[in-house]
Amino acid sequence: MSADVVPLPRKAPTLDPMLALTAPGMNAVNAVILERMQSEIPLIPRLAGHLISGGGKRLRPMLTLAGAELVGYKGTRHHKLAAAVEFIHTATLLHDDVVDGSELRRGKAAANIIFGNPATVLVGDFLFSRAFELMTEDGSLRVLSILSRASAVIAEGEVSQLSAQRQITTSEEQYLEIIGAKTAALFAAASQISAVVAECSEEQERALEAYGRNLGIAFQLVDDAIDYSSDAAQMGKQQGDDFREGKMTLPVILAYARGGEAERRFWRDAILGHRASDADLAEAIALIERHNAIADTRERARHFAARAIDAISIFPDGKARQAMAEAAQFAVARGH
Repeated sequence: MSADVVPLPRKAPTLDPMLALTAPGMNAVNAVILERMQSEIPLIPRLAGHLISGGGKRLRPMLTLAGAELVGYKGTRHHKLAAAVEFIHTATLLHDDVVDGSELRRGKAAANIIFGNPATVLVGDFLFSRAFELMTEDGSLRVLSILSRASAVIAEGEVSQLSAQRQITTSEEQYLEIIGAKTAALFAAASQISAVVAECSEEQERALEAYGRNLGIAFQLVDDAIDYSSDAAQMGKQQGDDFREGKMTLPVILAYARGGEAERRFWRDAILGHRASDADLAEAIALIERHNAIADTRERARHFAARAIDAISIFPDGKARQAMAEAAQFAVARGH
């Protein structure tokens, strides 16, 4: 008598372990966020609250809290610093939406559409200022150096992306440098500062910085893949935004490099803004699929996620390390 062996379905990675790990700390972080986004100018908390309460996962401040759990930190300094990380992130989103002319953010109207560009930029500046207040209150020059440097690198990354916009010659190396700055820098800083407040060894600090940096690159690679493989409901923004804005993301870079002359001519016209209709977007998606550019972008994301997981292997196994490893796996699995 024989029987077929049916493998059990593999559980898809989720953020649930990370959410459970950081839930107590996030309550304290959220209290700081709510308090520090207030102002006597009513428009400021209204506009800031539109985005801050708009359904984001708050992954970056969670990295600060999870890192603190990983190294056994028992204090509370990281709560204000995690709030500062979230304010920096929110400020960059507000500014990005103005630069990109975005209409959707997290599935609802972007702040610039509701409140206008001037107010959106100024409230972004307000949140940056609040972040630096929180950093200086902490009193650590090392923390201030890490987060202020990350803020500068993010701005440099955004300018680099703007310079590469509608530039068909953008290479994969240039692209990785851009996302390493505009996205991964804050992931890295958010993770690293937990080791600083816990007065960890230099090796542990480097490990947490590497975890965040590699996770951030993986996260952005998947975001860029999703722009060509998911609908607006999944993305929280309009499908094809990157395409219409002429952004040279990895799926486009790979499809352009692998295409024939006719396909390259299409991409040159599209990136210059001459092919931006829904039919053109459909053709772009078809070309990207033809050359396996989405699959290969996700494969690169898996590589960076694996590097993130490997970086924290120096720490003892436990709930914190397992939650952080699954968070890296989740970042790559999104949109499937």
